[in-house]
Amino acid sequence: MSKISRYIADRPVAVLCAVTLLVGLFCTQIPKFKLDASADSLVLENDAALRYYRQVASRYSSSDYLVITYSPKADLFSDTSLADLKSITAELAALDGIESVTSILNVPLLFSPPVSIGDLSEGIKTLESPGVDMALAKKEFQENPLYSKQLLSPDGETTAILATLPRDEPLRKLLARRTALRVKKYGGGITRDEERELDDVSQRYRRRATELTRRQNAVVAKIRAIMDRHRDRARMYLGGVPMIVADMISFIRNDIIVFGVGVLAFLVITLAVIFRRPRWIVIPMLCCFAAALFMLGFLGFMDWRVTVISSNFISLMLIITMSLTIHLIVRYRELCALMPAADQKTLVAETLRLKFVPCLYTTLTTIVAFVSLLVSAIRPVMDFGLMMTIGLIASFVLTFLLFPALAMLVGRDTVGTGDGHDTPFTLKFAHATHRFGTPILLTGVILAVVSGYGISKLVVENRFIDYFREKTEIHQGMKLIDQKLGGTTPLDVIIDFKDDPLAAAETDDPMAEALLDDNALDGGGDEVDALLDDFGDEEDAAKAPSKESAWFTSYRMEKIGRIHDFLDSLPETGKVQSVADLIDIATRLNDGIAMDDYELAIVYDKLPAKIKDVLVNPYVSVADNQTRLTMRVMETSRNLSRRDLLRKIHDFLTGTMGLAPDQIHFTNMLVLYNNMLQSLFASQIKTIGVVFLGIMVMFMILFRSLTVALIAIIPNLLPAAMVLGGMGLFGIPLDMMTITIAAITIGIAVDDTIHYIHRFEKEFAKDRSYVQAMYRSHASIGKAMYYTSVTIIIGFSILMMSNFIPTIYFGLFTGFAMLAALLAALTLLPKLILLVKPFGPEGDMLA
Repeated sequence: MSKISRYIADRPVAVLCAVTLLVGLFCTQIPKFKLDASADSLVLENDAALRYYRQVASRYSSSDYLVITYSPKADLFSDTSLADLKSITAELAALDGIESVTSILNVPLLFSPPVSIGDLSEGIKTLESPGVDMALAKKEFQENPLYSKQLLSPDGETTAILATLPRDEPLRKLLARRTALRVKKYGGGITRDEERELDDVSQRYRRRATELTRRQNAVVAKIRAIMDRHRDRARMYLGGVPMIVADMISFIRNDIIVFGVGVLAFLVITLAVIFRRPRWIVIPMLCCFAAALFMLGFLGFMDWRVTVISSNFISLMLIITMSLTIHLIVRYRELCALMPAADQKTLVAETLRLKFVPCLYTTLTTIVAFVSLLVSAIRPVMDFGLMMTIGLIASFVLTFLLFPALAMLVGRDTVGTGDGHDTPFTLKFAHATHRFGTPILLTGVILAVVSGYGISKLVVENRFIDYFREKTEIHQGMKLIDQKLGGTTPLDVIIDFKDDPLAAAETDDPMAEALLDDNALDGGGDEVDALLDDFGDEEDAAKAPSKESAWFTSYRMEKIGRIHDFLDSLPETGKVQSVADLIDIATRLNDGIAMDDYELAIVYDKLPAKIKDVLVNPYVSVADNQTRLTMRVMETSRNLSRRDLLRKIHDFLTGTMGLAPDQIHFTNMLVLYNNMLQSLFASQIKTIGVVFLGIMVMFMILFRSLTVALIAIIPNLLPAAMVLGGMGLFGIPLDMMTITIAAITIGIAVDDTIHYIHRFEKEFAKDRSYVQAMYRSHASIGKAMYYTSVTIIIGFSILMMSNFIPTIYFGLFTGFAMLAALLAALTLLPKLILLVKPFGPEGDMLA
């Protein structure tokens, strides 16, 4: 390092040109920098439940849609409100990127008044049809299972407009192929050609998904413009996954800008207060800018998307780069005071030589912290860890290139000798440690015990709605939809029937034979004749039911109906939908008389394709002998426990309904999100374990002593334990952001420990006095630790300006942990050193 530092000091202009060229090349890639807020960022990597969900989603195909809630100031069914609703619907339908619009205006009215089953294929009235009885229509919207809590709230004051977005079939095919190849990869059976295909498919999928997101974001913006034109007549909110994605991307973009600008502003102020010299503001800022621009360009070049989890990577890089430069500045100023006759080249080279090893190890230990996130199995958390690992390497290299080159260009600092001998504030901690060492140790033990109790109270159950500030439209819209329109978080229950209806014809079952007999209509009885009369086409009706319709037996429908009713009775569920809705409607239209197997088959065959697309196809797969019940869970429920809800449903299906466990499948976002939440405990243990082992190994290499390594790790585990314990005591659940706090805290806080022990060992060698070495260490490196910690704490405080609540917690708790780590490094750490005396016995000079 001595040779390298002198080489840089001899050629500062060449070094600056090389760095400028490198950073400039990556700046050209910044326009390719992209954000990602897709649902994939909320699920586990290689989750089997995710693969099953995608399989089911392709089987019961559905399109993305947006929900516009409409709560008029006048009565909803008044002429004024309906006219305004019609205007909104027409404006939405005219937008490019909207496939269809569904509202209370254009859905069929089946009970206003009731229509016969046979008339289902004919033109049915809607709310816009002349002569519609509004009182009957309102009653139907509140009682018809198709519309209640779907298009109209139970109180009749809020309606929903559903804007369906066109399906992107090429994207779905790419996703299916990528999933199939990933399954092979994780199973270890993928070939080299398939690996290349996986890379190609993944890139094409990502590009296609980016374009789809761009189009949907544009649609969201246009819909909001329409809503703004009608807000004077109604309270309106926008909901749906595309809207959440659009807003999350907006939040991420805003956070990156706010965090970056905010952190820079506070860092400038902090540097000005600490050093009061323009050069020590400009040089650190240039180092920070270079690191940030390089990383932005690198992410753009690699097409590496930033999620809401990694949106604070810029602020973290700025903070860590700044801490490196502050250590260099403090050491340089010390050398200026101690070596007043030395020239600038000597001072700069000596600064780099003395600080290279501790700065290298502090960077490596911080890298260990972020690398530990790779074991979490949560894709955005893993990406965040790898992203910061590369960013830290860039920060270290660029700082150790730019700082000496810039320092050489600005010339020697005119630091007076008095600047090096002022009484530092940090000496107060040395006095406190010397006088109150035992109470400090006792306090540490008490904090560890309390933290351990708090950790035992940690939970992972949290509400997605609580991730956003109450002022945001995501929060307000989710709350309204949740409470008035049937819940927000989707959960699907898939039931596999073990019997094969298509094979029933080969048995001696007379009902199955009747269903498939071409002449079965001859003896159908009066009820069947009446049913056929409803359809009106005697020649067409004389045909036997299809084999597909044979699946719709009263046995299956009764079983599905019981499950549907149970799900609907749960306090956690809002809207439940299944093929039982069809049976309910058909029974009502049949004067309340339940249909037998034969009648069910006839009705199925005669249903218009449009009605099948709404009432049957999303809930039944005859080819797979399977049915799907879908529900939306009330996210605003304070007592919601996703795990308990799934267990309750499973117990009912296996106990009361007598289904085998392998017949039952849970899927959709509630399951995927719950799997991610339940993995957080394991992820937390793994990340802390990896950090602990990694840092212990590095301490052993750096200090060459197990005793010193153990002494060094204790003050760093305590702040992490205090953060987790505090979260448990205050009932703050773990989430994707907060599980990273403990590992990151240890990784960053350990920097102070490394710098302190490294300096303490050198000071101890001067006179072999532990007490005097402590005082000198506090007076020298203690200042740098204090400055960098204050800088980091202020930097993390900026994260509390986010609209994403987990990011706020991340900033709050990491800042608190850094304060605790600073206090531990200036009190508990030196006390442990004085107590254990790991550097050998004291010398005669102590006397």
